Amino acid sequence: MNDQPPLAGVRVVDLTTFLSGPSATQLLGDLGADVIKVESLDGDSSRAIVGPTVLGESAYFLANNRNKRSIALNLKAPRGLEVLKRLIAGADVVIENFRPGVTARLGLDPEAVLAEHPRLVWASISGFGQEGELRDRPAYDMIVQAMSGVMSLNGHPGAPAARLGIPAGDVVAGLYAVIGVLAALQARHQSGRGRIIDVSMLRGQLAMLSYQALYTSLNGVAPEPQGAGHDSIATYRSFRAGDGRELVVTANTPRMWEGLCRVLGVEELITDPRFVDAASRLRNKVALWAVLEAQFARRPAAEWVDALSAASVPAAPVKNVLEALTDARAAGDGTLVEVTSDEASFENVATPIRFVGTPTAAPAYPPSLGADTASILISELGFAESEVESMIADRVVFADSLAERVA
Repeated sequence: MNDQPPLAGVRVVDLTTFLSGPSATQLLGDLGADVIKVESLDGDSSRAIVGPTVLGESAYFLANNRNKRSIALNLKAPRGLEVLKRLIAGADVVIENFRPGVTARLGLDPEAVLAEHPRLVWASISGFGQEGELRDRPAYDMIVQAMSGVMSLNGHPGAPAARLGIPAGDVVAGLYAVIGVLAALQARHQSGRGRIIDVSMLRGQLAMLSYQALYTSLNGVAPEPQGAGHDSIATYRSFRAGDGRELVVTANTPRMWEGLCRVLGVEELITDPRFVDAASRLRNKVALWAVLEAQFARRPAAEWVDALSAASVPAAPVKNVLEALTDARAAGDGTLVEVTSDEASFENVATPIRFVGTPTAAPAYPPSLGADTASILISELGFAESEVESMIADRVVFADSLAERVA
């Protein structure tokens, strides 16, 4: 058994805010990295997002900032910037999601930083990348969902474009940033040198188009909203059952198609010339759906799911988020994790990555603003207590209480 998580010993300086960057650094923290979250004296803006709270702290912030330490710095003050430079000097990775050019204006041009610290991995997440005519535009999740075509695929034909209900633009960019960081760390083992990584939220969403991008390039026609169906497979969609609940069926092979027909009691469709193969079923999908929908209306969704699953035809109920989380909790397999501190606790979705033979450590509660400022400055960067007291007084850094934070 290996008791150490895979990124133990890797230090990450986290200069990110809101969601795309914090989701990336949280994952690195989940994998064992020591993540030092550098915040302004006012804190990450996501701390103030309206919605549910735990002890006055935004659930939006709490969802993306476990397994981190927080140091609050005024980067516009020369002493604050000097603290950050000292942090970076001892780091393996820096991740930031400022607009392009902001770090350079602060005095931290990535290329110059790597010239001084050649083993450093620097990852920049932005809306549109570090180059190009769009580089200076602000971007949020829905902006890149809209510009990538993702929103045009969501929803139902004839209805307005719909934003995905999950922050895919942010989270996908965060995942690509982590992939880039891990690849750069691996390359560093051979070369001894770090890399600069440029991750664009828009490029991330375009990559997620997958086969839809190639379909569009080959056809020269923009696909319609997908609704609950599939552009290529007629029996890959949702249906409403007799109890009003929806279920999805993904009968995408001949064997599954035949099993679907048998379970529904419409074996005659198997030899019907309109539906004899996948291409025929797609051409005649409207007529096929009418038959299938009428059959599904005869029984409750759960009964159909059980019967189809028993026949090895993939099917599932369409659950709401509360139902999905309730099922995950009941499974007791670690999908949900309790994040606790001395004062509070909340349940969150754990990282889906697991390593056989490595025990999963209890996650650290997201830090309060500047919770680790004094201890990092004194114990790790070598500042004297008097210097820290001066920086707190001059609003170069923020810490609740010097004595408490050092302890």
